[in-house]
Amino acid sequence: MRRVLVTGGCGFIGSNFVRRLLAERPGLEVVNLDVLTYAGRLENLREVEDDPRYTFIRGDICDAEVVAAAMAGCDAVVNFAAETHVDRSLLGAGHFIQTDCYGVWVLLEEARRRKVERFVQISTDEVYGTIDIGSFDETAPLMPRNPYSASKAGGDRIAYSFWASFGVPVIITRASNNFGPYQFPEKLVPLFVTNALADRPLPLYGDGGNVRDWLFVADHCRAIDFLLDRGEPGEVYNIAGGNERPNVEVTRLLLDVLGKPHDLIRFVTDRPGHDRRYSLDASKLGRLGFRPEAEFESALEKTVRWYVDNAWWWQPIREQDAEFAAYYARQYDERLRGSTP
Repeated sequence: MRRVLVTGGCGFIGSNFVRRLLAERPGLEVVNLDVLTYAGRLENLREVEDDPRYTFIRGDICDAEVVAAAMAGCDAVVNFAAETHVDRSLLGAGHFIQTDCYGVWVLLEEARRRKVERFVQISTDEVYGTIDIGSFDETAPLMPRNPYSASKAGGDRIAYSFWASFGVPVIITRASNNFGPYQFPEKLVPLFVTNALADRPLPLYGDGGNVRDWLFVADHCRAIDFLLDRGEPGEVYNIAGGNERPNVEVTRLLLDVLGKPHDLIRFVTDRPGHDRRYSLDASKLGRLGFRPEAEFESALEKTVRWYVDNAWWWQPIREQDAEFAAYYARQYDERLRGSTP
């Protein structure tokens, strides 16, 4: 493998993955195709922008001509490009369906034409829906419960169909809740850290008991890199951190790291279709020899410290993202109900 196309490489997980490839695979060239929506930022990769093995192309995965140019000479494709935030999908689902379904199809058509060696489709644990007890393995039915997870399920199955129908060497990954540096401050950890630093309320949905398995982004990127070599085409692999925690516990832990009081927590009316618990059985990936390395509490502290030390990165986002700031302001004004339990 000599040249990899990474789509959505200026986003949170994508940028972490680009840095890993350039650091760990010295003979590899990386092409990054990103349209630079609100969550895709050139600042995420400024440390590698002068690396001669790195090429950035600004463009949309829904544009077949741009995709053809970006994929030229590439042996593999790793597709991170997606609309990813549940709350935004509830405000408007159209962009999610366009990017997460149609865009995947455009990429697969070009990959089929070019006969790439690997096509890794980055899906999510949210396609399974919620589970009260036990864990989902890769054979579980897909039961998405919001427009975001439904659009990801669509892209997931379109990718598989290109393996089943045309033999495109597709590998699908479904990972649990990621956290780490460079995560856009609309997600729980960066939103709550940056709010807490300003002594602003932390709007926690429902009773805070929604459970997620927390996966440090470095481990997620290690797993994808591992599967580029070891994954079997046509297969799905769950990627889990093994760190199931209710959201309220994670919130209290990050407040403790910051030395902030727990009474910054505000419980707000739950969002529609909010899955209660996600849980993945990642034993299939484990049988190939992969294990996550990060210990949750230390990885969370490392992540919190990164946001503390890199206000240059997130402060402009908080100031510029007026639409989403207004969305949360409405919650503060209309839906606050109580404090810490």
